[in-house]
Amino acid sequence: MATAAGAGPLAGLKVLELGQLIAGPFAAKTLADFGAEVIKIEAPPDPKRPGTAGGDPLRTWRLLKDGTSVWWQVQSRNKRSLALDLKDPEAQEIVRRLAPHLDAKAETLRLEKREADDHQGVSVMPGAAELLKAIPPGRWCVVTSGTRYLATARLQLGNLPMPKVLVSADDVSKGKPHPEPYLMGAKLLGVNPAECLVVEDAPAGIRAAHAGGMKAIGITSTYRAAELQEADAVVQKLGQIKVGELRGGSGLAIEVE
Repeated sequence: MATAAGAGPLAGLKVLELGQLIAGPFAAKTLADFGAEVIKIEAPPDPKRPGTAGGDPLRTWRLLKDGTSVWWQVQSRNKRSLALDLKDPEAQEIVRRLAPHLDAKAETLRLEKREADDHQGVSVMPGAAELLKAIPPGRWCVVTSGTRYLATARLQLGNLPMPKVLVSADDVSKGKPHPEPYLMGAKLLGVNPAECLVVEDAPAGIRAAHAGGMKAIGITSTYRAAELQEADAVVQKLGQIKVGELRGGSGLAIEVE
């Protein structure tokens, strides 16, 4: 179903879509189909990393046609796109002008709390608790594209140990696939990046790890194995990752089954 621009029951409604991949774009596409004006905000290419593409990762997700994901073509119908680096004060001002009646910070906090309070369908990945228990405290950290509030709420909900180091979207200026989040995690742990191993469920995270000089294990929870082939190893379950301590406590030995 698609509605001509300016027509439909939601005509006159303006929607700023700042989400990526599935949930946010799908919801905004549905609103656009019913006549809402949807403006999608996407990150521009990173000038410090020539050759890398900007935009929503959905643009290159799964099945491609002429270099673009067919999912993207469906999810982006009836929308307009705008490339803005939301870490840039000038870009933030543009967003404020697009919706001057909204308090962006208050809206973000409200949505963040709603997501953290929504426990439906949220469960601990099998093997997660056992894997963390096998790693000595202070030798692992969490690096997430979510906020600190949301990450903390999810760990508490799953009754998982709270890491000594947690790097969230609040702490960095560049998110994955840029290596900044993982490099910050290594720095706060006091570990050489080359001695770090990342467990990731997304291609962007695997690229971030490699860009930071780290090894990466991909797990097929969100993406299929074929889409995680950039990883140094791919597992279907966290239980396939075995951790042991080297003699003298000089390091950890990792075995992938």
